[in-house]
Amino acid sequence: MKQVLEILGFLALVQGVAGLVHEFTDWNWGLVQRLGFLDGYEVYASVTLLVLGVALFAAAGSRKSV
Repeated sequence: MKQVLEILGFLALVQGVAGLVHEFTDWNWGLVQRLGFLDGYEVYASVTLLVLGVALFAAAGSRKSV
């Protein structure tokens, strides 16, 4: 379970960074800008993904490895 949380945390961090990089540099990759229902809220969604990634890493760190 710890590895799953770490992988999900890594993916959330990467997508959050990719969304912010896309917004500020127009470098076209990542998932956030491709989701139509997030039009106008890409920065908020990217920051949320960053926070989610940190939270997932914290949850993974607090779990015992089996």
